[in-house]
Amino acid sequence: MARIISIVNQKGGVGKTTTAINLGAYLAEMGKFVLVVDIDPQANATSGMGIDHRSLSQGVYEAILGSVPMRDIVQPTAHEGLRIAPATTAIAGLNIELVSMERREFRLREAMLEIRNDYDFILIDCPPTLGLITLNGLVAGDEILIPVQAEYYALEGLGQLLETVQLVKDRIRPEIDVLGAVLTMYDGRTKLSDDVLHELYKYFPNNIFRAVIPRNVRLAEAPSFGRTIVHFDPGSKGARAYERLAREIIDRDATPYNV
Repeated sequence: MARIISIVNQKGGVGKTTTAINLGAYLAEMGKFVLVVDIDPQANATSGMGIDHRSLSQGVYEAILGSVPMRDIVQPTAHEGLRIAPATTAIAGLNIELVSMERREFRLREAMLEIRNDYDFILIDCPPTLGLITLNGLVAGDEILIPVQAEYYALEGLGQLLETVQLVKDRIRPEIDVLGAVLTMYDGRTKLSDDVLHELYKYFPNNIFRAVIPRNVRLAEAPSFGRTIVHFDPGSKGARAYERLAREIIDRDATPYNV
């Protein structure tokens, strides 16, 4: 049964999508069967894997509403063993539509139940907000991975995010756990990056991944070509960092699954 990891941070531009697609690619390279679920209205994970979301007739939006099975929207990618459940422009209105729905926090989780046995890992790329779409992403996951950019402003909202996670754990899904934080856009030449890393240990004393994702031009360029770093530049520092992160995640024990 798949490990479902929600990749979450309400701050934009911290590397959530970069982490989702490149972590997914390296997990697939290591022999795992992986699905990336794109629930961000920007659909960057979808386009970053070479799929034109504007040409799609259905996606995660329709699966969450229950009009199509989740299995029917899954698209192949250039990587063997890596699939994506794409976002379309329609998902932008989902925060409003979810308000009046029954079990609104569980819609994504329930839509994903049919495909849970199809994969080793399911990675959910959440939007940079704490709205109902992200809440669905949190509830659907078993584990939460938090990318944190190596700058002070990235730490400001971290306390609020952890409070939200704790509320979800206390009131909705006691089974979810924070898998850890991964530092992104790290520049070892600056004192700031080191200071942020040390500050991060106050929030996650035992849950910071050893893999640190550097600020890397090749990582930034790859999505514009619709490719992950595995295919775009596997020898780059960014590629090696995501390979290390994938190995760390595989080595960690899976969180027990409870319906």
